[in-house]
Amino acid sequence: MLMWLADWLKQYEPGFFVFSYLTLRAILSTLTALVIAIVIGPKMIRWLQRLQIGQTVRDDGPQSHLSKAGTPTMGGLLILSAIVISVLLWGDLTNRYVLVTLAVVIGYGIIGFVDDYRKVVRKDSKGLIARWKYFWQSVIALGVAFYLYASSTLPQETSLLVPFFKEVMPQLGLFYLVVVYFAVVGTSNAVNLTDGLDGLAIVPTILVAGALSIFAYVTGNFNFATYLNIPHIPLTSELVIVCTAIVGAGLGFLWFNTYPAQVFMGDVGSLALGGTLGVLAVLVRQEIVLIIMGGVFVMETVSVILQVGSFKLRGKRIFRMAPIHHHFELKGWPEPRVIVRFWIISLILVLVGLATLKLR
Repeated sequence: MLMWLADWLKQYEPGFFVFSYLTLRAILSTLTALVIAIVIGPKMIRWLQRLQIGQTVRDDGPQSHLSKAGTPTMGGLLILSAIVISVLLWGDLTNRYVLVTLAVVIGYGIIGFVDDYRKVVRKDSKGLIARWKYFWQSVIALGVAFYLYASSTLPQETSLLVPFFKEVMPQLGLFYLVVVYFAVVGTSNAVNLTDGLDGLAIVPTILVAGALSIFAYVTGNFNFATYLNIPHIPLTSELVIVCTAIVGAGLGFLWFNTYPAQVFMGDVGSLALGGTLGVLAVLVRQEIVLIIMGGVFVMETVSVILQVGSFKLRGKRIFRMAPIHHHFELKGWPEPRVIVRFWIISLILVLVGLATLKLR
């Protein structure tokens, strides 16, 4: 919205032209989301405490978690508010990629909100029944997939970019719908599974979003895309604003979520952030690289799949507890050690993902 205002004002004062620069708006988007999160954070935490929206802790989990019972959850509302407001202020709302991303943020946020509300307000331990959660996740993901496929105007919008190979970019055709579905739904649930320790999910999310902002910028810039031999998709440049808003909102939330956490993001945050990372990767054609950069999310998800599969098939568990971060806790690692080491792994994987831009 402010972009439109600046565009109108520059006819009277040329200095407003500076707001048309993507880099400036990206910085302002980060700072806006960060300030919003930090300013409204204490008020939202007190509001959640008054509503007695506290976390329920499993009795069979690490004993150190019992002290977390009652910590306000649904803090994801803080993250999503900061992201949406920042994007509305600094983003180009005529860009269909931006609108699609906002739809995923809000849509998955609603699903997570309903799940959290039932768990912590209605005290229904099951929350939103799993099949209904996946149903609505699927509806949104498939709706996005069909829209993007139908509205694509360039062949590179629906091709698969294979990292480390210059000329391997097969056209997906209808299989594009499957790729979008699994990218959005899979990443959404992977981030949700990772959100089990203070700050564990939000820092990898910040790192991946920051990296995706670089992918969005170079993909949307003809000169950089040509130099790096990646598909040039002009609309993606505006996604930098969305990515930087996630970074700012995530840093603001981390202010309150760092160990020991004052608030948890809940499903309203984790489902929405995961789905958003998934759709951003799709739009910049980096679904495979997302698997690399989001390796922590993948590791957490695979640990759950292996644990459940092994128990059902053999009656034995592979890990002491899944997701895998709980396994390391039960081995005696202090929670901060698990968190920071997972952050370090995430940083390394994000750097590997960024290296695919040049190593082709």
